Amino acid sequence: MSPWFPLRQPQPPRSPARYVGGHRVGLLRGGLALFPEQNEAIAQAQHEVWLATYIFHNDEAGAQTVAALRHAAGRGVRVRVVVDGFGSKASLAWLREQLQGSGVELAVFRPMDRWWRWLQPGQLRRLHQKLCVVDAELGFVGGINLIDDHIDLHHGRSPQPRLDFAVRVQGSIVAEIAQCARAVWTRAWLGRDAREELGALLRSASPVARAQRLLAYARMPGQANVPSTDLPQDPVFAAFVLRDNFRRRRAIERLYVHAIEQAQHRVDLISPYFYPGQRIRQALINAARRGVRVRLLLQGKVDYRIAALAAQALYEELLGQGVQIYEYTPAFLHAKVCAVDGCWATVGSSNIDPLSLLLNLEANVAVDDADFAQQVHREFDMAQSQSRRIEQAPTRGLRGAGRRALVAWAAYVYLRVAGATGRY
Repeated sequence: MSPWFPLRQPQPPRSPARYVGGHRVGLLRGGLALFPEQNEAIAQAQHEVWLATYIFHNDEAGAQTVAALRHAAGRGVRVRVVVDGFGSKASLAWLREQLQGSGVELAVFRPMDRWWRWLQPGQLRRLHQKLCVVDAELGFVGGINLIDDHIDLHHGRSPQPRLDFAVRVQGSIVAEIAQCARAVWTRAWLGRDAREELGALLRSASPVARAQRLLAYARMPGQANVPSTDLPQDPVFAAFVLRDNFRRRRAIERLYVHAIEQAQHRVDLISPYFYPGQRIRQALINAARRGVRVRLLLQGKVDYRIAALAAQALYEELLGQGVQIYEYTPAFLHAKVCAVDGCWATVGSSNIDPLSLLLNLEANVAVDDADFAQQVHREFDMAQSQSRRIEQAPTRGLRGAGRRALVAWAAYVYLRVAGATGRY
């Protein structure tokens, strides 16, 4: 039976997370911790490697990963990589050149290689996941792009590394992570070669069977019960939670709301882009009202001014209800994590903003384990000690109300243009 946290109250129908035991989960801080472990895993691969990322940059970190992927493919390992067409646009030519003839198959999700693609509303829905799976046994999930921790694409090199996290996971949910990466790669590949694939399908001796295989590859993992994997140590309960534009449009949002609503003592949440909808915002306020210590760690060193303005538009409301807000100033903030009551935590790619919660493809791992959650709390405490506490909103009164209205209107228009439906 899963530990007590997810079962404090009966889980709602169609719960976004089903926790399964028998996992080993490790927290990794920054690319400095992630990249060597991930590349070593790729170097040990025997059968297949799936990698999905928003940014695959042409720096030393990217070059080392390319070398690991090429060597694996050279040994006969099946290697498939999918990158986002917008996030990796600047380095896509370099990446194609590096992988040419290596046996590594590269797919681009929603490429931006034609001017008219910028006019398509669907282009606002991006692949924002950061996943790597080796032999369906070892998975890496988080918010860390394949780019040096000190480099920002818009602001150049920073003396301090970006604050970001990922998890290394072993156990049964790795099969779900692998299916997710496989599905995203297949969808991107078919999107690129739809005409060619259709021709091959029609010429096939068994077109129905071939079509069924393609559909199976393109299908995201479901929420079916997954058998627990017996590992000799650390029988951690974990769940893999996706946000896509089909069956799980609000899965990560519901994950956060469910966890915050059950909080009894503390909620520590880190998000660089913070503009939650009504559900999460009300859950945070209600938790603070009932005496839970709610702490938010947001950007202090700003990369996108409009994102900072959106977050600041909510400061007055949240501060007035007892929510504590801190801004991280030593470096750029890119972490997307949350820990609750020292027993539950999530790490992933999803920000707490409308792009992540309603548009992009996102992936989080939720962990129901005291040791792991306490580690996330400690990382929060360390980052918070280097941050400035916000005591009052930068704009209040009529000016603050005007800013809130403007941000809300801009978000509404953006979501409608992108085709998002429902209340946010």
